[in-house]
Amino acid sequence: MKSFIINSHNQIDTEKFAQKLSLWARPGLVIALKGDLGAGKSTFARAFIKALAQHTDDFDVPSPSFALIQTYDMTRIPVAHIDLYRLANSQDVENLALDELLPNHILLIEWPERFGRTLSDNTLLLEFSGSGEIRQISGSARGSWIQALERNTTIENFIEQNNLQDAERVFFEGDASSRRYEKLKTKDRTILLMDMPNRPDGPIVKFGKPYSQIAHLAEGIKSVFSINVYLTTAGSYSVPNTLGIDGHNGLALIEDLGSNVYGKMLLAGEDMTEPMLAAAELLADLGTRKHTNEIHTSLLGNYIIPPYDERAMLIEVELLPKWFWPHVHGTEPSEELVSSFENIWKLLLPLAQQKSPQIVMRDFHSPNLLWLPERQGIFRVGLIDTQDAVMGHAAYDLVSMIQDARVDIPEELAEKAFQHYVASRKAMSPSFSEKDFETAYAVLGAQRATKILGIFARLNKRDGKPAYLKHMPRVSRYLSKNLQHAALTPLKNWFESNMPEALKVGLR
Repeated sequence: MKSFIINSHNQIDTEKFAQKLSLWARPGLVIALKGDLGAGKSTFARAFIKALAQHTDDFDVPSPSFALIQTYDMTRIPVAHIDLYRLANSQDVENLALDELLPNHILLIEWPERFGRTLSDNTLLLEFSGSGEIRQISGSARGSWIQALERNTTIENFIEQNNLQDAERVFFEGDASSRRYEKLKTKDRTILLMDMPNRPDGPIVKFGKPYSQIAHLAEGIKSVFSINVYLTTAGSYSVPNTLGIDGHNGLALIEDLGSNVYGKMLLAGEDMTEPMLAAAELLADLGTRKHTNEIHTSLLGNYIIPPYDERAMLIEVELLPKWFWPHVHGTEPSEELVSSFENIWKLLLPLAQQKSPQIVMRDFHSPNLLWLPERQGIFRVGLIDTQDAVMGHAAYDLVSMIQDARVDIPEELAEKAFQHYVASRKAMSPSFSEKDFETAYAVLGAQRATKILGIFARLNKRDGKPAYLKHMPRVSRYLSKNLQHAALTPLKNWFESNMPEALKVGLR
């Protein structure tokens, strides 16, 4: 348990405290609010919920006193505001079925003493006392809240060391990993805080190593800093400038490249022809550079870009039988099925090996591309989340962009971007083989789609993130399309015989 005391001198202090805690909201957490009537519990709850609504001024947060439960599913994290004051006994509370809300919501519970039992090990108890505007908030944290509060203290110290303690902290973005971002807003600028703690080792899965090491996933913030240094010196590409960094604690202050994210522009129906073609040109330019896997930085030392080798690509495609098969069938696949799947990939992956490997972002897709129209040429394409870069084949990043797992790229635009890349590479490199590139593109597209189906099933089952399942039909369409290439006929036959569900557009 972690205990603390906050002195609130007025309503604004209480609201600021609630906004700060909202930065750490996620489903499965509980905040229990104790105190007399008028002690400040509802003030805290309203500010917390409004912060999750991204500070929408007209966002209404009514009291749940009569409804008992008020849920908000359009906030950044679904939240349930619960008032147990009017309930007479614990059985009445049990009838509310709060356990059913917990997996997908963060719960704010006023008068939690009426509940009669602990709802979650991940609970933050806040007790409000005092009179007038002055309040004392005594807190005791358990479970995940302990780590969240400790991490928040580390971040506050880092911000203060960089003279940004007066900046407003606003949650910006999180993803399927533990990495998250905040915006630090001052009077004259906005800076991004990257929160990327060192990755803990997972369980051993193969070769005496955890999955992350075999797949060459970034271990910490040193990777993104080093890759950005590499891209800046290799071709002066538009990556965020680093304004401050704490390599030990996995924190960095980076330049805000704006809000023109490709994914959001696509969803808004904007004309993406120019941005997509510019991104294809950037990849073509990257394909003509001389690459090295060694990066030297003065701040964090040397860094070696790992190879996108057979072991890495095989451990990724194995996510399909390990996670997608149980998702569909509810059982584990046979050893024979897994072995036959792996053997086919061992025959295909050499077709996607590049004689001189180049840097490959692996996440060159719409959430990580920003449009900077005020710049010129390929500098109009901003690159973020570069930390998982490896040395591999140029086709991987192009297929990542065109076969985007989260948004639909219009077929005509996808084809135009592909042909623009090919034409640009031919113009820059006369020895470029379109035929070999198309083969590698199909192999890597199938590999990526296979991996993503497994990842989305894993996010649902292991991590409690079902929202990714809605993207599976799109990914299965990509897989089907890539399998039409003649070189992938053995893999196509395997899917049709053993796992046709992966090819169905109507996948649940």
